Amino acid sequence: MRKKIAITGLGVISPIGTGKDDFWAGLREGRTGFREITLFDTSPFAVKVAGEISGFDPLAYLGKKGVRELDRSTRLICSAAKLALDDARLVITDDNSNPVGISIGATFGSLHSISQFDRVGLTEGPRFVNPSHFPNTVINSPASQVSIRFGIKGFNTTISNGFCASLDSLIYACDFLRLNRADAVLAGGVEELCEETFQGFYLLGCLSGSDGSEPVCCPFDARRNGVTLSEGASVLVLEDLDAARKRRADILAVVLGYGSTFDLAEEEGEGLHRAVTAALADSGCSIHDIDYISSCANASRDIDRMETKAIKGVFGEASRKIPASSIKSMIGESFSASGSLSLASAVGVIRDGIIPPTVNYREKDPECDLDYVPNDAREKRADRVLVTAIDPYGQNAAVILGRYEEEI
Repeated sequence: MRKKIAITGLGVISPIGTGKDDFWAGLREGRTGFREITLFDTSPFAVKVAGEISGFDPLAYLGKKGVRELDRSTRLICSAAKLALDDARLVITDDNSNPVGISIGATFGSLHSISQFDRVGLTEGPRFVNPSHFPNTVINSPASQVSIRFGIKGFNTTISNGFCASLDSLIYACDFLRLNRADAVLAGGVEELCEETFQGFYLLGCLSGSDGSEPVCCPFDARRNGVTLSEGASVLVLEDLDAARKRRADILAVVLGYGSTFDLAEEEGEGLHRAVTAALADSGCSIHDIDYISSCANASRDIDRMETKAIKGVFGEASRKIPASSIKSMIGESFSASGSLSLASAVGVIRDGIIPPTVNYREKDPECDLDYVPNDAREKRADRVLVTAIDPYGQNAAVILGRYEEEI
């Protein structure tokens, strides 16, 4: 019999709230986290706003020891991990640390650190770089620092495949649990807002407002013209269900199934179609079992359209009856962290029975014609939630979470 996997803890740091309860409340209220950027000088750019996390103080979660040399990505993910461990009431000790693993989605997390480190080396010479900053320049630094800080000695993995990174980090973690190679795993994703990443998206013309127009974040809306870049971190504690029961953990939700595909020529959403189909097969769910879709739509014209087409392709006429909202309308596109934040949102939907809205939705697009829960949250019991991720360069992922029904 296949192992069942429980979600027992959740840590979130986002532009609309810190901690799962504040995050869920922000989503229900339709709270938006877009504000003037303060982390770097925006004078060279026409776009001045992003989903920046304001007032973030890592000392409140991590204390002073060892924090000074960590970059923003690492501070964010370590803080989210602390919140998740506390939420799960999971104490890591020498006796239980070996079968605990780490799986973190991070793609651009080290870009700013690399840039700053290399700048000193190129302008002043390699002998003048600060060696204590070197660890921040490697992509696996955020995940590794989580293990170091919390004494976790099991496997440690970084997934760096962009928009799908943190969904794939959960999939990787679940495979370890299913194969009996871990008893518990911290899985999630992180992305910091920095000038280097911002400039890359800006120069590619991916940001809303990069053409000089007024920036607007409106997934599925006919007015959409690009993403609003964001940052965040989310960590889920995953455990073998029997082990979670044994230690009397609060089981927030269970992982029912998942799928991951790659399809470079996916203009019609075929790659996501196959990922969702695989997740349904893995979970044993039918198309009529899904109560809500936590969409990956980010207000780019192609991705929103492709996802809509994929959903209709998989669910057929049933797609008209399944609400599919995008929390990125409130928190923006946080790239590698986006999937884990959607997972955190999905857990909240299962727990509270309230579906977050797609805010700022005004004008219908004939190519995006599903129920996107426009502007206001909706009360609805959701026992099974599909979370999707689609990358414009071919990667796709889908995860199905379910309500935990206690077995007597």
